[in-house]
Amino acid sequence: MSRYLKIEDEDNYVKDSNGSHAIINNNVNAYEVAKKRAKEAQRHRDEMRETTRELNTLKSEMHEIKSLLQQLVKEN
Repeated sequence: MSRYLKIEDEDNYVKDSNGSHAIINNNVNAYEVAKKRAKEAQRHRDEMRETTRELNTLKSEMHEIKSLLQQLVKEN
């Protein structure tokens, strides 16, 4: 008996006949596209995280500059 069973009217999917009975996409091209899309989404999340860090650093530095300017004004 074959490990995978063909799913009726679905060319890209098979069913695991052993144990899990999982539905498996056997379209390699679709798998590669999904991996590429996931990698790009992760890159975008990383880029957003880095941009947020940089923005927070700039905010902190601006706050420090503002405090120093206020001290200078008070001293004069």
